[in-house]
Amino acid sequence: MKRVVVGLSGGVDSSVAAHLLIEQGYEVIALFMRNWVDDSVIISDECPWIDDSNDALEVAEMLGIPFQVIDFSKEYKERIVDYMFDEYAAGRTPNPDVLCNREVKFDIFLDKAMSLGADFVATGHYCQKETILVEGKEVHKLIAGADPGKDQSYFLCQLNQEQLSKALFPIGHLQKSEVREIAKSIGLNTAEKKDSQGLCFIGKVKLPVFLQQQLKAKKGDIIELKDNLPEYVYENDSLQELSKSFELRRDMGEVVGEHHGAHYYTVGQRKGLNVGGKPLPLFVVGTDTKENVVYVGQGDHHKALHRKGLFVPNEEEHWIRTDLALNTNESKAYLGRVRYRQPLQKLTLHKREEGLYIIFDELQRGITPGQFVAWYDQNELIGSGVIS
Repeated sequence: MKRVVVGLSGGVDSSVAAHLLIEQGYEVIALFMRNWVDDSVIISDECPWIDDSNDALEVAEMLGIPFQVIDFSKEYKERIVDYMFDEYAAGRTPNPDVLCNREVKFDIFLDKAMSLGADFVATGHYCQKETILVEGKEVHKLIAGADPGKDQSYFLCQLNQEQLSKALFPIGHLQKSEVREIAKSIGLNTAEKKDSQGLCFIGKVKLPVFLQQQLKAKKGDIIELKDNLPEYVYENDSLQELSKSFELRRDMGEVVGEHHGAHYYTVGQRKGLNVGGKPLPLFVVGTDTKENVVYVGQGDHHKALHRKGLFVPNEEEHWIRTDLALNTNESKAYLGRVRYRQPLQKLTLHKREEGLYIIFDELQRGITPGQFVAWYDQNELIGSGVIS
């Protein structure tokens, strides 16, 4: 009998994952990760860890499996929270959920599971794994979840072959509605529980309050860009030209308001500007944390909000399918996304000595440094990178 350690979060997905593993004949152990200790920034009581822990304990008791709470709050702060503060301070937009999977669930949690004699770890992610042989060697494929509305493969875009070899995703082949039906049919207390939202393991937070713990408020100008911006011309269609963002300067617009810190804003943001009276809503189209300036433009179709391509430096390039990694001067067409839930976009990867240029067929809205771009072959996630 193979032993599996399941990350039991107190939600319906991981509860059903544990149940299915028992049905499949695995010896299942449940661990609940306590990763956050500061409730002062959490909005209402939408993700209190004590309630989640109690729900997880109840599920484990009902399923008849061992249960333990493990405290990773120190490691979580070092690997995820500090990373977030550093990224925001540099004017980049981090994705803590991607890092959470790479650094916590499939690293320190995986290590803990292995120390308990586990053969695998399992989570309630909506994604799937297939194992094939390539030149006689096992290669693990990360496949999108069967429920297109819940597919969470993007959040696992930084996993490697070693991590995938130890991973099980018991509900990846199911629709969310089927998962709730299974939970209901066996009487799980989590069957009707709302899906958690917000930061991985923290829940919904007041982001400015959260960031102000480390990043001090600092007043600066909100500059609205004029309508007569030059057209974004891609001269000679060089990869460098195609992948650059719009260069913004103070003299391109006028001061229309004041903010409390450019590091609190991200490209594409609409709420929290407190500047009204415009024909169209204002969106953040750029930030400059060195000069402490927030640039805004009217309307969702503002040209400064859109880019044709992006660049991933060598050190930020990651291939789940290392056997498919491009060599210098190779190019390949894939599908990709820069945000969870974004419909897959047609793109082409161009590998050069300095890194990877990713050029989209269509202009993309709200590409932000610090985000992860992930590329797919149909429904298989092939690789990812941090946008420069």
